[in-house]
Amino acid sequence: MATKQQSQNAITLKGSAKLVMDYLNFGINSILFQRGIYPPESFKTEEHFGLSILVSTDNKIQQFLQPVLNQMKDWLLEQKIQKMSMVISNVNTKEVMERWDFKLQYEGSGDSNPDSVGNKELTTIQKEIRDVLRQICSTVSFLPLLDCPCAFDLQIYTKPDVDVPQEWAETAPSYIANSQELQLRSFSTSFHKMDTVVSYKADF
Repeated sequence: MATKQQSQNAITLKGSAKLVMDYLNFGINSILFQRGIYPPESFKTEEHFGLSILVSTDNKIQQFLQPVLNQMKDWLLEQKIQKMSMVISNVNTKEVMERWDFKLQYEGSGDSNPDSVGNKELTTIQKEIRDVLRQICSTVSFLPLLDCPCAFDLQIYTKPDVDVPQEWAETAPSYIANSQELQLRSFSTSFHKMDTVVSYKADF
């Protein structure tokens, strides 16, 4: 009975990729709300990972995010992604104000079978993700105020041999002058390890 229960709660490679994408989706939405990139009335509360998470109701944001995350999920299964950066910049001057780096490491044997089963239970992984999402929400209160109209973009760092969608463009890395970094907690699924770091423009 114990063996059966463990297999039901074990994570597969495919399930791991979905969890990473869910984390990125809800993490990005939380940052957009907490940093005031879009008005608070354009968000609604949803329950995920045992948390109340604010998610954008703006169709344009969802239409931008979902194809990116779906594409990333495929690349994640093939171990083609190194990291994703969420870049927040001043709308008027284009200056980069803040950068959230979501860095990926691949764990385990490197088996690409989507039904491969990991050695970590789903409930444990969900708790780790919940802790990081909580930290994102608490961290933003310590970051410098974004006192200008801001926009965001996503940059995905892949291996050279990926087939990039036609509508995507190559871009240079986004650097911040006089930046400071804050390392958040990590989480691991036994297939993927995710480190989250925020870099921000410091006032000296």
